[in-house]
Amino acid sequence: MNKKKINPELLVGAGDFKCAIAAVKNGANAIYFGVKGYNMRDLGTNFKLNELKKLMNYLHKNNVKGYLALNTIIFDNELKKIETILRKAKLAKVDAIICSDLAVINLAKKHNLEIHISTQMSIANSIALKEIKKLGASRVVLARELKLDQIKKICTYAKKINIEIECFIHGAMCISVSGRCFLSHELFGRSANKGACLQPCRRAFFLDGDKPNYEEKEILIQGNTILSAKDMKTIEILDEIIKSGVISLKVEGRTKPSDYVATVSRCYSEAIKSIKDKTYTKEKIDYWNIELGKVYNRKFSTGFFLGQPTKKDITNIQGSNQTQKRKHIGFVKKYYTKINVCEISLIEDLNIGEEIIIEGVTTFIEQPVSSMQINHHEIKNAKKGQLIGIKVNDRVRPNDLVYKYVKNLKK
Repeated sequence: MNKKKINPELLVGAGDFKCAIAAVKNGANAIYFGVKGYNMRDLGTNFKLNELKKLMNYLHKNNVKGYLALNTIIFDNELKKIETILRKAKLAKVDAIICSDLAVINLAKKHNLEIHISTQMSIANSIALKEIKKLGASRVVLARELKLDQIKKICTYAKKINIEIECFIHGAMCISVSGRCFLSHELFGRSANKGACLQPCRRAFFLDGDKPNYEEKEILIQGNTILSAKDMKTIEILDEIIKSGVISLKVEGRTKPSDYVATVSRCYSEAIKSIKDKTYTKEKIDYWNIELGKVYNRKFSTGFFLGQPTKKDITNIQGSNQTQKRKHIGFVKKYYTKINVCEISLIEDLNIGEEIIIEGVTTFIEQPVSSMQINHHEIKNAKKGQLIGIKVNDRVRPNDLVYKYVKNLKK
């Protein structure tokens, strides 16, 4: 196994600063993100254009790369705005542009920006790869509809023509081909291809009217999520994916919260390291599976990697199947820099040993509570309404929100 196969890039989606920090702290080698308009998660959180420099400075300071997604369909009247965004991206030292529109490819080349071809272009064969290489792309994000043996063949050819291959390894799966769908636009006038999908496919469908004259009993729909795929999870076959020659392993989730980003980044980062160290065991995989189940998911499948998905790969739930959730328990009142202690005003009880998250606009900390004090006296249990002091492992800021993990009883 060569070095690139052993050390693939872990690329994680981030919708805001706290998610970017969560990814970096938990082992991501690169993050991808959007600015408002022209990316496939335009209804989610995005960065402002004037935040790009600050974001890239933070990433590069931590030896992490940053890729800007500009991967929607682009109309003529949007080209001027696209060029403005690309100029700002160049000044901010964005490492690459993720795009699918030929106009964006052309303009990115004009500004000497590295080009990564989005999965929206549905590249699934070697001839398409060769043509994309001619356009100046350095990397292709493969279509999600490929099996492992197909990916391996494409990676072998990609090495010959010197182009990198990236593929998704975790996160939401779309029922349509590479996310190119018109259902949201047809029903609500909000196009998935412009990043504004309202996800009607995730809802339960009911048959309205008389029973149709079909032999298949499956046509009887009684509140089933017939178009909602389970989320992709590949932690148990990650060694095979890395052996295929994929350079970058991509985690979907730019609309997910910071605890999701932290957990998924940590699990896959640990798995990559274990594969490299030859300590990738069933016991570790079982542990990562439990951890991944704690954060947002619609149940799991391995997508197309091991073969064509079947009915068992359609989820039977609406919303999340996560086994734990976070509960808001307080606010940061003060932070004492010299001793790394913060004061927290509690709105819920807190006990020694519980895991907390502190997050704000530019804050993300995840840690267990190892000690608590009130007026310099150690306590083990704190009550709603009390002002407590705890030691933290990084800087926090006044008005940051404090959460703790609790079991998800609604699962």
